[in-house]
Formats: sequence, structure tokens, C-alpha cells
Amino acid sequence: MFPIRDHNPSGRRPYVTWLLIAANVGIFLLFNQMMDEITLARFFYVWGFVPAFVSEGFGVQGVFSHMFLHGGWMHLLGNMLFLFIFGDNLEDEMGHFGFALFYLAGGLAAVGLQYAVDPLSQIPMVGASGAIAGVMGGYLLLFPKARVDVLLIIVIFFRIFPIPAWIVLGVWFGLQLFNGAVTPTEDGGVAYWAHTGGFVAGVLLTLPLWLRRGGIGFWSRTHGAPPHPEARYELTRSRVPQVPRRPR
Repeated sequence: MFPIRDHNPSGRRPYVTWLLIAANVGIFLLFNQMMDEITLARFFYVWGFVPAFVSEGFGVQGVFSHMFLHGGWMHLLGNMLFLFIFGDNLEDEMGHFGFALFYLAGGLAAVGLQYAVDPLSQIPMVGASGAIAGVMGGYLLLFPKARVDVLLIIVIFFRIFPIPAWIVLGVWFGLQLFNGAVTPTEDGGVAYWAHTGGFVAGVLLTLPLWLRRGGIGFWSRTHGAPPHPEARYELTRSRVPQVPRRPR
């Protein structure tokens, strides 16, 4: 089950969101597709975030550059889908420059918690997940009842369900906390604590905006939904001809 779109249109063109997506995709195509595995691993050790290197006083560039690197196609596409769904609405609320700062701050907070959990780790962390987790946290605070369409796949059957954002994002955050608690950091893999740090930072950094909008009163006026008409999606009938079943 994963989100594919929301029903929350933005009121301005999300240039920063588009630019971030373009930068991530462009860097992935430029480096991941032109390097063999050994060279790419060395590249990640230089430009990814390696806690042990920072503890020793070098590798600080990875604190920022890791946000634009990805380990594979699924890693990249998953992150960009989440940024595409939730980023435009926060950019609409915060403005282009404010959203850019917010995004970077979320990524830095993600690095901070991952470093605090295991400052001696020698495994490079790459990916925009921490920064995007911050976007998800901010979205949850502003639009807890915005409808998000999720795709549920069971073997060969699939169906799209509209679910409130607080359920989608709350479940996602709960999984990050649980997996972070039970997964040893030395095993590598997904940086769950980075996701957690980014998400919490996103909520905290959005608090001033939420309070300016009225805080609880803002929720009361909009019932937690976006303060504008929601987008509607209509399912079209398939053009594949159907053969009626013969009565027995």
C-alpha cells in the first residue's frame, strides 16, 4: 500500500519542488548510470553522509550532498513520488524561498538524529528521504484530513482508496519508529532514524505557520481538510471489450 496522489491542489506553481525533483533525477542519471558498482561505492563514501567521518573531522560535505544521491531506481522514484505528492502544498503555504529553507532544514535534522544514534557508523547514508520526511510532517500538521489516494495491491488485484492524510502519514511515521527501534544501525539498509528526525523536524518547523493560520482554530474552520475545494478524479471505463458470461 503506497500513496499515489492527493486531493489537495496548490494555488501556485511549485517551482522549487520541480527543481528538487529535476536535480535528484539529473544527478542520478549523471552518476549512477555512468559508474560501475565499485566506483559508485567510492563516490558515496565521498559525497554521502558517513557519521564516522564527521566524528573524525572530515566528510562534512556529505551533510548536504547526501540529499541528492540515491542508491537505485526504486529508491529514487519512491522519494520523488512522495515529494511530488506533498511538496507542492507546503511550497504553496510557505512560499518558494521559505520552502527551500524548510526542505534543507528537514534534511539536516534527519542527519542530526541519524548521527546521534550511531556516530561511529561507517555506512554512507544517501537519499532525500529525510528531507522529504520533513515535508510529510509539515503536511500532516497543516492538512491532517486531506484525502490521499493509496494503491492497495493484493497479488494480481489492485484498488485505489482515498484515505485521510493523518492515517497515511501517521502509519508511515509509526513504522519508521518501530523499525528504527528493532533494526540494528550497523546492519545498514534504510535510515529509519533519519526519517524519524526529518518528520519530527517538519512538524516543529511548520508550527509557527500553523499557529499564524490559527492553530486549533484553523483545524476547526477547515475540519482538518485543505481550505479550498479538493481535486476530484474520475475513473474512466476501460476500452477493452467485455465478453458477457453465458447463462448456465
